[in-house]
Amino acid sequence: MTRVAAIDCGTNSIRLLVTDLDPAGDTQHDLDRRLRIVRLGKDVDRTGVLATEALSRTFEALSEYAAVIEELGADHVRMVATSATRDAANRDEFVAGVVSVLGVEPEVVSGAAEAGLSFVGAVRGLPADGGAPYLVVDIGGGSTELALGTGGVTAARSVDVGCVRLTERRFPSDPPTPDQVAAARADIEAALDEAAGVVPIGDARTLIGLAGSVTTVAAIHLGLAEYDSAAIHHSRIPADQVRAISDHLLTLTQAERLAIGPMHPGRADVIGAGALVLRCVVDRAGVDEVLVSEHDILDGIAWSVVSG
Repeated sequence: MTRVAAIDCGTNSIRLLVTDLDPAGDTQHDLDRRLRIVRLGKDVDRTGVLATEALSRTFEALSEYAAVIEELGADHVRMVATSATRDAANRDEFVAGVVSVLGVEPEVVSGAAEAGLSFVGAVRGLPADGGAPYLVVDIGGGSTELALGTGGVTAARSVDVGCVRLTERRFPSDPPTPDQVAAARADIEAALDEAAGVVPIGDARTLIGLAGSVTTVAAIHLGLAEYDSAAIHHSRIPADQVRAISDHLLTLTQAERLAIGPMHPGRADVIGAGALVLRCVVDRAGVDEVLVSEHDILDGIAWSVVSG
């Protein structure tokens, strides 16, 4: 067994997984999995830089993670940074701060690499026949990754529509107006047109949804009083429920969304945009349901350490 610490630093959240992996037996035993909403990418779409306050929040969370990693004694540490960091002019400041706190340099990966890691994490353990090809959609804060494949990725694309970016760009009102929702949807559809030039979205037999927007929609569909990752993992959301929940969330104020039992406080302001991205992908893929996975890019990062 190899003990690996994986860190995923996105636009909205920074997450940690410490797990024991056995490549020979293809087994995974998680010791710690946690999330902090730090909103690293706040206003990056507008300013092009990571804000000082956002960097401070991220380094504070990373200090907590560094202590956990030291306590659990990980053999290897890999940290991946995604959309917000790719877009930021001052990412060198971010990298230097991470090294000083964690002792490891973060890898600022491309959108295609991000999609590939998400795919590996999501499909591991699923049958290669019956449900394949899989379309894995990872809805982040700054971008959305789409990857299609069976045993491995055959096509992948990252597009700049994420729940934070869309909210900042298109939803100045709370709740957003119908015109604002229409503008956001037009952005999403244009991005999916771009992605479809590389990824044949309609070829998917199974759509696998990842990340907080998707798991929150799943929790609402399941009627959970509080977030329960075990209940959510590999649950299925019918397409009509994706549409209904998306439509409903976009009519609520942030305070009303925050009052929904399983809603994370750091997600209440952006969940409407995230659910809308999911709805548009479901419609484009023409599937009857979404298979929800709690295993995602974090798991892909971890396995990449031991698989070479």
